[in-house]
Amino acid sequence: MVDIYQEIVALKDRGEDAALVTVVSAGGSTPREAGAKMLVKTDGSIVGTIGGGNLELVAIKEALKAIRTGKSNRLDYGLQPGEELGMICGGDVEIFIEPLLAEPTLYICGGGHIGLALAKMGRLLGFKITVIDDRPEYANTGRFPEAEQTRVSDYDKAFSGLNIDRSGYIIIVTHGHKGDTAALASALGTQARYIGMIGSKKKVASCYEQLREKGFAREQLDKVHAPIGLEIYSQTPEEIAVSIMAEIIAVRRGPSP
Repeated sequence: MVDIYQEIVALKDRGEDAALVTVVSAGGSTPREAGAKMLVKTDGSIVGTIGGGNLELVAIKEALKAIRTGKSNRLDYGLQPGEELGMICGGDVEIFIEPLLAEPTLYICGGGHIGLALAKMGRLLGFKITVIDDRPEYANTGRFPEAEQTRVSDYDKAFSGLNIDRSGYIIIVTHGHKGDTAALASALGTQARYIGMIGSKKKVASCYEQLREKGFAREQLDKVHAPIGLEIYSQTPEEIAVSIMAEIIAVRRGPSP
């Protein structure tokens, strides 16, 4: 039998999200006693059990919701015939659902003025920061003290060798159209939850056309947020960073499609 706590550590090491469901109290004839635990992963699979049946099915659904929203929840259920769960064992149960979320990472491709503002704002919002630029003077810890990692790389290899999973959020704000296009091609090979690229609609359309000619599918490009950010009529680098981070928060905290 897999130990729940060992699995939690393993999930954390892999940067994966989950939710822990705990029976807080149980009265009458209930499937499991207080203290029973169940770990729910993002694909709906579980480790442990709180007793099976409709109670467990509802708990899994609520746990997946907690993973999406990042919010804990405490729920009471009656296990009497005719009550909400339709179970006949009798009794009442209270469960607590706690999301266990991997610390998200912001991958900022471009170390210019917008990148500077994004690194500061992203760190305040609880993101780990990685900055990538093809210029050494723009990708270093002196310029980005908030960054856990800085990386000097050609943009077509910007994300090569990085294990970017669903806790990763990629922002492409390089110093030119050519760099943005190359970085986006590299980003599309990752499992990042969010990929956004700065630029006008005309520039974005030109970039997409180049990538389609290279064999990228329309479905891949449709997942990219471009032009990046929410429309708040931003002008300064700091205001642009606000619009980008607001969009990322909406993706991170909002309901799944």
